[in-house]
Amino acid sequence: MFIVAENQLGQIIGYVMGKVEEDPDYLKILGDKYLPWHGHVTCLTVSPQYRQMGLAKTLTDRLDQACEKENAWFMDLFVRVSNETAINMYRKMGYSVYRRVLGYYSDNPTGDADSEDAFDMRKSLSRDKHLRYIRVNGEQHHILPEDIFHG
Repeated sequence: MFIVAENQLGQIIGYVMGKVEEDPDYLKILGDKYLPWHGHVTCLTVSPQYRQMGLAKTLTDRLDQACEKENAWFMDLFVRVSNETAINMYRKMGYSVYRRVLGYYSDNPTGDADSEDAFDMRKSLSRDKHLRYIRVNGEQHHILPEDIFHG
């Protein structure tokens, strides 16, 4: 899914890209660690001169609505732990930290130095009435990148 916002001149001023996904069927044997049908925010951007106007929320709300129609359980996204502005914005949109992924981002091709952790943030959708896929104190739950799809 790709949703675009344009200004009055038809110029693209923001967009969100997302998808609906789940773990492969063979991983259902993992039980509670299986990642079910959910929406994922792959990319969200708004031009600097159009920020602080609610456009990011409008874009993500549209993606949420599309994922609701697909009967997804929750929305998720990954964000650098140092990106406090984005983290605070996502919190205001109803997201919370589910877990911290150690060394998820690497600006070094070897992955050794200059890596940075990510927060896996989630927001329940209407299907998740019991908040099964949300975790309290997710900042304290650490995993490695290779474990993202295994719990």
